[in-house]
Amino acid sequence: MVRFILTRIASSIPTLFLVSVAVFALMRMIPGDPATLMLGDLAQPGQVEALRREMGLDQPIALQYLYWLGNVLTGDFGQSISTRQPVLPLILERFSVSATIVLVAVFFATFIAVPAGMFAAWRQNRAGDIAVIATSTLLLSIPSFWLGLMLLLIFGLQLGWLPVVGYVPFSRDFGSALLYIIMPVVTLVLVESGSITRMARASTIEVARLEYITHARAKGLSEATVMWRHAFKNAFAPTMTLIGLVLGSLLANIAVIETVFTIPGLGRMLVDGIYARDYPVVQGCMLFTAFIYVVVNLLVDLLYPLLDPRVTA
Repeated sequence: MVRFILTRIASSIPTLFLVSVAVFALMRMIPGDPATLMLGDLAQPGQVEALRREMGLDQPIALQYLYWLGNVLTGDFGQSISTRQPVLPLILERFSVSATIVLVAVFFATFIAVPAGMFAAWRQNRAGDIAVIATSTLLLSIPSFWLGLMLLLIFGLQLGWLPVVGYVPFSRDFGSALLYIIMPVVTLVLVESGSITRMARASTIEVARLEYITHARAKGLSEATVMWRHAFKNAFAPTMTLIGLVLGSLLANIAVIETVFTIPGLGRMLVDGIYARDYPVVQGCMLFTAFIYVVVNLLVDLLYPLLDPRVTA
């Protein structure tokens, strides 16, 4: 088990290194001089050269990368051009907002989708199965931004039940904060539960065909006992992998939802940084979200042996 954990951790290090190279290269591939873009066309040549020296842009590309990577490893993501604040504290502050919404949404999506998928597998090729498949397919086909806008239109503007714009931290007012995140969470739950339901159904059908499930049924156990006590653990292992991918993907790509609902999260920070041409913010957000994605999937790999001990062999 220890060897499995160390192997997985060691395998993530090259991935993080390649991610850092990709982020650095993408930022350098943007047309134009970063210093000129950030200061504007009216900037004096002396200001541009000073900013270039401050950002290390007057050095060779290899040295720029090593200098930047060294700063990142010490927790220095640079300073925002727009606000003149350190980038990492800004990222962590905004990430706490995004993480709250995503974690709540993934929890409820899993809580709803896994039983629905198992029910569909139990009623395979019957009316209940067809209804679950049709619903999950419909949810997979709906764009998240459109669904969010519909919820805003119906429950925010027409009915007036929920606030339309803004965000309140839970530390300030729990009740108000809950009202502000209901629509973003519901949007993500509906959009992501479709894929989780289909995976849970496919995994359960595969496990239900194994001999030990047939033996459990032959012993006279009820179908509910067979499903939850014997089939659930093995069927949930592949689904957990998908949940990890969904979690990492949402943490990295929640910008659309945060823009629709005007939530001051990490995705909205990235979008604002792009519009403001704030290169340190954009670079820091991209690197941080990629890091979170890798870490989430690493944690899923480490949890996998708890459901299927064969993976440690």
